[in-house]
Amino acid sequence: MLRKMTLLVAAGILSATPAQAAEKVKIGFVTTITTPAGVIGKDMVDAVNLAMEDIDGKMGGLPVDLIIEDDGFKPAIGKQKTDKLVKQNKVDFVAGFIWSHVLLASQKSALGAGKFLISSNAGPSQLAGKLCHENFFSTSWQNDQTPMAMGEVLNQKGVKSLYVMAPNYAAGKNMVSGVERTFKGNIVGKDMTKWGKDAQLDFSAELAKAKASGAEGIFVFYPGKAGGAFIKQYAQAGLQGKIPLYSVFTVDSIALPKLQGAKMDGVLGSVMTQFWAPDLDTPQNKKFVAGFKKKYGRYPSFYAAQSYDTIFLIKSAVEAVGGDLSNMDGMRAAMKKADFPSVRGKFSYGNNHMPIQNFYSREVVIDKDGVWTTSVRDIVLKNHQDTYAKDCKM
Repeated sequence: MLRKMTLLVAAGILSATPAQAAEKVKIGFVTTITTPAGVIGKDMVDAVNLAMEDIDGKMGGLPVDLIIEDDGFKPAIGKQKTDKLVKQNKVDFVAGFIWSHVLLASQKSALGAGKFLISSNAGPSQLAGKLCHENFFSTSWQNDQTPMAMGEVLNQKGVKSLYVMAPNYAAGKNMVSGVERTFKGNIVGKDMTKWGKDAQLDFSAELAKAKASGAEGIFVFYPGKAGGAFIKQYAQAGLQGKIPLYSVFTVDSIALPKLQGAKMDGVLGSVMTQFWAPDLDTPQNKKFVAGFKKKYGRYPSFYAAQSYDTIFLIKSAVEAVGGDLSNMDGMRAAMKKADFPSVRGKFSYGNNHMPIQNFYSREVVIDKDGVWTTSVRDIVLKNHQDTYAKDCKM
């Protein structure tokens, strides 16, 4: 019998078990590191590196190989880097992605190759709806949800008219449709501004139109550098204190240090919506925020929080199958359960693998050390599922 088994192994008929065959877990993480938008990518990379330290660089007994790639803020480069990760690096998971248009350009490269794709930020309606896929998961939200929560805040505050501004790309369009979906008042003006490498950063003409519109509020979505530029010009245009500003993904832990340095105290007390804040009272969030502040000397952004969650979601999948990375069904089933310590606390996944979770109103405040940050105020949407889940056939 022993001689027969020896011959079978020699012939290649018997092999090591899948768990033994996997020497490491390979994760490719695509984000924007160069261009002015790189400030967001830095926060994400810092968070995944912190998560790697917190898990001692291992999942399911296997060492983790984390490969960071820069998409250069361009869909074509994002796809190219995803192809590299899949074909050359042979990663098991592709994660990251700030921008919806980059994710949409890259998703086929990962999913078509039979890899798991985890969005740490971008939540385009297409991937929540008709393009949903069994191997796609999000650790953030669907784009429309955060502005839908803001629409409810506007209704609660009795705002009757609104001027809307956002960049003209996939996420910007989703943000506008989100607030329009729930806001019961009138949209009296709308500007979709240029985005991408040569993104518009001068908003003087649009702010003049907003001022002349008689709107009772301005709603904006301007992530990264554009957000700081907008806030500064909003104050310079004399609109501060005259037309209240309501925003999503604009005033955050990335923008606030610069705003505080410029003494733009008009942002204090301003309201935005989000699924997360640094003071959200969950065990994992307390650990994450304390660890991030100790290691990097600043508050993490929601981009960082979602990226930190990404590593723990993947870890839950790998450990559920004992490191057997060939067991795709087992890893998928584990991720569907969302049974991992999330910064947001316990949540569930919808049929489209988008989180069903709470959305909060947040206010810009000064912490005990004099640092400007954001703090949770009220639950606006409870256990909220995105609108596009109905279009997903899973």
